[in-house]
Amino acid sequence: MIHNRRLFAAAVAGLALAFASAASAQPTADYTAAQAGTYRVDPNHTAVIARVPHGGFSYEVFRFGAVAGELTWDPANAAANRLNITVQTASIQTPVDGFATELQGQRFLNAQQFPTATFVSTAFRRTDANHGQIDGTLTIKGVAKPVTFEVEIVGAGQGQRGGSILGYHATTNINLADYSLPGFIQGQAQIVIDGEFQRQ
Repeated sequence: MIHNRRLFAAAVAGLALAFASAASAQPTADYTAAQAGTYRVDPNHTAVIARVPHGGFSYEVFRFGAVAGELTWDPANAAANRLNITVQTASIQTPVDGFATELQGQRFLNAQQFPTATFVSTAFRRTDANHGQIDGTLTIKGVAKPVTFEVEIVGAGQGQRGGSILGYHATTNINLADYSLPGFIQGQAQIVIDGEFQRQ
């Protein structure tokens, strides 16, 4: 009986130490904490935002709810990194009642003919331990243009359930006239992506 109690106590202590260790593992903004490998977008922790000029008064903010993508990641070799992101254009959301349906239509995103917008990387450049730039091609409504995302690593390391996670904040600006949008939408829009990649 005493032996069994000691075994039980040891097991409880081991579990407590394991949980304490997991709780103490904190993410870091250093990109090298994310292990090399293939990562996929975590759609539950990723948001794609478009900030579009509103008549010169402010910016309207649109969110796209369906995003997927894959990252080939090697923290020791930026030239080996690859990224592709796909957004379902019909997933656009706005607080203006009924406007999301209009934005999906032919006059704006024409989601029926162009159901996805994509970004495919061409180069990764590190600027410091938690900042960098990603060059690539952004395709909206079948129009492909080169863009550069400014990227900040928010957190990297082991997730609470194990596995490597890379969390980021990325921004770029696009000229709205390049993508055949209505003339009253003029100037530059900012694309913002906040999200996480999970290693497969």
